[in-house]
Amino acid sequence: MGYLALILHAHLPFVRHPEHKHFLEEDWLFEAITESYIPLLQMMQRLVNDGVPFKLTMSLTPTLCAMLQDELLRERYVQHVDLLIDLAKRERKRNRTYPKLGELAKFYCDLFLESRRFFVDDWKCDLLAAFRQLRETGALEIITSAATHGLLPLIHQQSPPAARAQILTGRDVYLDLFDAEPVGFWLPECAYASGLKAMMQEANVRWFVLDAHGLLFGEPVPRRSIYAPCYTPTGPAAFARDCDSSRQVWNAQGGYPGDPVYREFYRDAGFDLSMEHLGAIAHGTRKFSGMKYHRITGRGEQKDLYNPVAAEKVAETHAVHFLEERRRQIGDISATGFDPIVAIPFDAELFGHWWFEGPRFLEMFIRKAVNAREFSLTTPGEYLAAHPTQQVIEPATSSWGENGYFEVWLNQSNGWIYPHLHAAAQRMSEIARKYAGQENSDMRFPRHAVTICKGGQHISHRQDADATLADRVLKQLARELLLAQSSDWAFLMKTGTAREYAGKRTTEHLVRFNRLHDQFLTNDVDEGFLRECESRDNLFPNLNWRYYV
Repeated sequence: MGYLALILHAHLPFVRHPEHKHFLEEDWLFEAITESYIPLLQMMQRLVNDGVPFKLTMSLTPTLCAMLQDELLRERYVQHVDLLIDLAKRERKRNRTYPKLGELAKFYCDLFLESRRFFVDDWKCDLLAAFRQLRETGALEIITSAATHGLLPLIHQQSPPAARAQILTGRDVYLDLFDAEPVGFWLPECAYASGLKAMMQEANVRWFVLDAHGLLFGEPVPRRSIYAPCYTPTGPAAFARDCDSSRQVWNAQGGYPGDPVYREFYRDAGFDLSMEHLGAIAHGTRKFSGMKYHRITGRGEQKDLYNPVAAEKVAETHAVHFLEERRRQIGDISATGFDPIVAIPFDAELFGHWWFEGPRFLEMFIRKAVNAREFSLTTPGEYLAAHPTQQVIEPATSSWGENGYFEVWLNQSNGWIYPHLHAAAQRMSEIARKYAGQENSDMRFPRHAVTICKGGQHISHRQDADATLADRVLKQLARELLLAQSSDWAFLMKTGTAREYAGKRTTEHLVRFNRLHDQFLTNDVDEGFLRECESRDNLFPNLNWRYYV
């Protein structure tokens, strides 16, 4: 008997700009909510309601959870979807003499109305509550990740305490949200180096995911290739990504999403319609609106109009094909005499956002897979519980990025950030060690007085009253460092997708870190500036800066 583990990695960098009425990059979250997170939640709820005994694993990264919890971003999402509904209604009116376009406009109007109903009426703007409910059914295994999706091997190389803080903060966020410790841990970019395994053990993590070569090039060579997990010497088990299965889905050229019947991602009404007609949804700039009227069609051909019914039928055909391929694959492996597991991780945003029909494909595959004789759907945690005896190896340093190492996140386009990140991490550890050593049992700092600067006047406080301010400063220093370390910024610099924004975010977090750090060392904390930082970067309220010690 074989097993198959579907793993969806849901992640977005922390983007929140209360200083602006509207900020373009906040749309990343709004698009993902409408096109991926809500469709995936609805898919899983339908499966549960229909009594389908499915198993699925999802990582919800701490930055994504922080944004889904944030009241400002929740309000802005409702405003965003209201503007989409308004545009879709106006598009219905504009296209009333063009039946096919009119039908598509109605399709999007219904879609946006349903998204709003699900978000506001069903879940009171709290999608994490929906994820919690699914977790409680036992069908969905939710795991955590590093605090801000930092590339842990590069962080660890220069500052092990900074890598430890990323991992343990991710664990703490999960504990706060789900009142339990995470069983699994998503290594950002599946990036692994040997120094991380002890930190994951400290976080009580039982398993994580590597790319295939991370396991295949381990020492010793895994006896069962990538079709069984291997324990690391300190305990946590590594599951390897099955490249053949995942390539069949995500590859735009040879994979399913490239089918000409599917919706074209890049052809969007936000670039086709006049700015006047787009109205408030555009906020004065050309951008994706979420209304896409065309299908992929053929390469070099004029784009044909999208047909949702035809696309859904193709998605079902692809689900059947994917099922047959997995049956054949797992049946062949099982014949060798053990119970294999095929682990297939994907970015969750592939389903719905990048590949509009992806949630339908996934649902059809799951419904058919539960009746497969050759394998059962499972989660890595359940597989380990049923198969606790596995080989012990030391996995190879690796990632799932291009060429399998770290060059996507460390190259000529982004290498300039690392000396600054490493210097800040060293400074964070030094100041954390200094003030942790001055703590007494009631968490005060009796040997260090902090002077608060207000309006040019310096107001000295009693030494035993400064503990709260010191704790606030140290927490905010940790937040700024963690946010600067996000692997998303280096990735965006490399791809050029949002290079200027990514560079600005890295720089601004480091500038705020250095300013707060220097103020704290000189006993001259500008509390107004501190409050501004806390208001802007308000995630992780229970952050433990002592992890840097």
